Amino acid sequence: MRALGVLDGLLQSQRGDLFPWVPVLFGVGVGLFFSLRVEPGLAHYLWGAGIACAALAMLWRGDRQDTVVFLGWILLLVALGFAAAGMRAHAVGAPVLQYRSYGAVEGRVIAIDRSARDRLRITLDQPFLDRISPDQTPARVRLSLPDGAAVPRIGDRVMTTAHLMPPQGPVEPHGFDFRRHAWFQQLGAVGYTRVPVLIVSHGPRDLPVEQLRQRLSTGIRSQMPVATGGFASAITTGDRSAIPQAALEALRASNLAHLLAISGLHMGLLAGVVFGGLRLLLALAPAVAQRVDTKKLAAVGALLAASAYLLLSGMQVASTRAYIMVAMMLGAVLLDRRALSLRAVALAAMVILLLRPESLLSPGFQMSFAATTALIVIFGGLRDRLTPSSPRWLRMAAGVVLSSLIAGLATAPFGAAHFNMISHYGLLANVLAVPVMGALVVLSCSSGALPRASGGIVDWPCADGSGDQLDPVCCQLGCRS
Repeated sequence: MRALGVLDGLLQSQRGDLFPWVPVLFGVGVGLFFSLRVEPGLAHYLWGAGIACAALAMLWRGDRQDTVVFLGWILLLVALGFAAAGMRAHAVGAPVLQYRSYGAVEGRVIAIDRSARDRLRITLDQPFLDRISPDQTPARVRLSLPDGAAVPRIGDRVMTTAHLMPPQGPVEPHGFDFRRHAWFQQLGAVGYTRVPVLIVSHGPRDLPVEQLRQRLSTGIRSQMPVATGGFASAITTGDRSAIPQAALEALRASNLAHLLAISGLHMGLLAGVVFGGLRLLLALAPAVAQRVDTKKLAAVGALLAASAYLLLSGMQVASTRAYIMVAMMLGAVLLDRRALSLRAVALAAMVILLLRPESLLSPGFQMSFAATTALIVIFGGLRDRLTPSSPRWLRMAAGVVLSSLIAGLATAPFGAAHFNMISHYGLLANVLAVPVMGALVVLSCSSGALPRASGGIVDWPCADGSGDQLDPVCCQLGCRS
């Protein structure tokens, strides 16, 4: 009874702010599924169904006892998380190669990236493997190409001879489990080839987004030096295949690798530039500005631009989370409400866990949400303690330093756990690099500096830190989220 009293006290203290616990409890269920040593059987799912039924009974009968209702929600969300992870694991199930093999491989190119050894890799779907029956052929195969090999185009059907093997498990206890990662990518075989890849046919335009990404990446790299072009294509389309390995190692050592991930920095600045530019253009047309709410029209345009950027970026965890939060803030503009809160973070986490429960175990998910949550909590607590009378340049400098410090401290434990390293100069590197990176992203999005209108016409907070609809902390979230 005493424990129930303590729980009831905690529940009453957080009344109105309980939604952020929804993805946490759902994630507990997902984590329970992946913590099992063997594949869950029918008995596990029956237990989960029983717990869900008990939780529904508690919700049905606990209308007058908040603690009982709370316990019911806990059990129900944990059971739903466990079930969602199981459904996802079975939905993506595909054959896996059971032994090493060597022979002809043919398939359609659907992705191009680069391995940790700086080798170009291609991922094939619709594969044909020599001496492998169709019912045992993996859904996807990934091959490393020899140095100097010609890069095929997305959609091309290619063939070669390759050494293949099943995806391997972790190399150390509790280490990265590539076999589990490959399962959810439907990657049933990996290997390498030492001979050229022959193009059988140029595929039709049935992969429009991926083909557009490759054309943009190729066009960007053709106009820039190797290292610069690789970085530019990474932050534009998410294609990191052209970044030299030395540059990647330098970014990781300095804790600047997050700049390559299309996340809050890129999504927020793109939406901000489009929002501000559209408001300015609409304000220059008095016939329009006097009859419609230009702010809401600009918000719709910025939302469309952010949606296109999400598709172009490959819809990774960080970019999806950033898009959901930007969409909520633009939706708040349309509804004249404030949206930057832990609820926005919780909603983004819930959407990602529903679509891809396996992302809970990835460093991208953990570090992205750790940094964003820490920034919102800390800046939310400091909101009433800020001194608007201080010089603007001082407030901006303090915001950059503080946001880099908070995000660095929040992500450091996850970086140490996943990568066995902690950056000693991460704060200094981010303080120096993030403002420059932000300026470059803005310039690349706007093809030049956008003038700012007076009188509050352009008041997007990420542009000048003084928006009247959204909290100024949005700018800081964009810089390091």
